[in-house]
Amino acid sequence: MLQRFIELGEGYSDLYELMEIARSNHHRIHHLVRLNTTINNRKMTSLVVVLKPMEPGNYMPLYICREGIPQPEWKENQRFSLFKSLADELNHDIFQLEVKPSDIFNEKQLYYQYLIGVLRLNHFIPELKF
Repeated sequence: MLQRFIELGEGYSDLYELMEIARSNHHRIHHLVRLNTTINNRKMTSLVVVLKPMEPGNYMPLYICREGIPQPEWKENQRFSLFKSLADELNHDIFQLEVKPSDIFNEKQLYYQYLIGVLRLNHFIPELKF
């Protein structure tokens, strides 16, 4: 199964796109995930919509708004409130994990490989199958 991150941006329009992806694919939602990290002493969050694999094809997309949203416990913000409202609307929980920041990786692709490993180890996405 191919599992790949699809990165959107950090702004409101990107969050609205992430939310629209979730709404239009509500029947395929596997998990809604919040990845917490600290960057330059700022507590930030990445929001992820994990969709179930397509059939045929075995492709599992993970749409992400990476590290652009302050953690709501650190700084209340409208972007996280919108995502929380989406989770309530779609009757899904938001799962949380603490992860390393992307800026410690030399390449963004290495960061995404790390996240896939973390999500697999915590059983948020299925293990690799050949």
